[in-house]
Amino acid sequence: MPVIYIIGILLLIGLDQLVKHWVVSTLALGQSSSVVPGVLSITRINNTGAAWSILSGHQLVFVLIAIVAAILIGYFLVHYWPNLWYRFGLSLLLAGTIGNVIDRIVNNHVVDMFQLDFINFPIFNCADMYLTVGILIIGFAIIKEK
Repeated sequence: MPVIYIIGILLLIGLDQLVKHWVVSTLALGQSSSVVPGVLSITRINNTGAAWSILSGHQLVFVLIAIVAAILIGYFLVHYWPNLWYRFGLSLLLAGTIGNVIDRIVNNHVVDMFQLDFINFPIFNCADMYLTVGILIIGFAIIKEK
């Protein structure tokens, strides 16, 4: 894997951690600040579960799953390297997985902050966005192959 991709993945992880650090140092737990009224707020929460707080409090399970996932993503990244779409999608999945597992190991929870005010949707973070966009890109790549 060329160094530029490793640097890109590390930069994404760094951005995720920087935003989380900024939120933790700026907002009290549960505090919210409107960015675009009626659209987007920054709301600090600590999530001990996965999406929609499922399996809340089972950090060891999430850490083990993330480690296995990172290994599998790394394998697929090498295996599907020639396919640009898979490469981008898997790189985002790896960055998102590592970004959230760092929180689980260091803090025993994941810091979430982006709240969509116009819809009842879970609060999320940068790593969650990487995961979502990565899955969409991989889905596109699979459909494109057919």
